[in-house]
Amino acid sequence: MNNIREVFSANLRRFRVARSLSQAKLAEKIGSSYHYVGMLETQKKFPSSEMIHKLSSALSLDPTEFFSKEISPETSIKNSQKAAFEDVGAAMNQFISGYIAEKIQKLEEELEGEKG
Repeated sequence: MNNIREVFSANLRRFRVARSLSQAKLAEKIGSSYHYVGMLETQKKFPSSEMIHKLSSALSLDPTEFFSKEISPETSIKNSQKAAFEDVGAAMNQFISGYIAEKIQKLEEELEGEKG
């Protein structure tokens, strides 16, 4: 693999397969067609920067991983797992903050009702 298209195409396919995603499922995640994903994987098309961002989000990758000859699927999966845990943590924090804010608001309303 010498040129950027070869590296990108090989990595895209490798990362997609490592996540047990079909071309159709990946296409659905990025709002495109399986035909387009196939063209990317066979070097018939090269994605825009916006599409690289969509692909990296769908595969939970750093966009630069598509262009590296040295990142193994195992390392990429570990990076994806780390990102997923961070996403879950952020979602839990948001949920807990919302729950606490709702409880505080209800308590304040009850206190206002007792005063009035």
